[in-house]
Amino acid sequence: MNSKKKIKVLIAKVGLDGHDRGARVISQMLRDKGMEVVYTGTLQTPQTVVKTAEEEDVDVIGLSFLAGGHITHTKSIIDLLNEKKLDDILIILGGVIPKQDIPILKKLGVSEVFRADSGIESIAKHIHDYTGCQVQGSRFRVQG
Repeated sequence: MNSKKKIKVLIAKVGLDGHDRGARVISQMLRDKGMEVVYTGTLQTPQTVVKTAEEEDVDVIGLSFLAGGHITHTKSIIDLLNEKKLDDILIILGGVIPKQDIPILKKLGVSEVFRADSGIESIAKHIHDYTGCQVQGSRFRVQG
């Protein structure tokens, strides 16, 4: 990946989970770390997440789950990304994810699962390590 390219992150809430405070906070914190962040809002489908990721040419998709469905929705998103040959996008998850589900999610292709006790530094470091990009300015916008 080009080290001069700005890191672009898509943060999405998939399914019927309408609680988005954490996703908004993480979006703002990643922006403060110099990343461009697109936040899709709540009630997204796997199809809309993948379509947005493709249209926005993102490097990272961050999915936030507080109400379950994380395995099913994540698998659908990864399958759709693979179909569209967008399998180079880093997939990370956050929220309320049971520890026993983390190995299942990683086997599906999730790079990392950040639980409530994860700090922004560990999230940002994981993204920087994967992308190899330098931070260059920042921008945050809510799509829709």
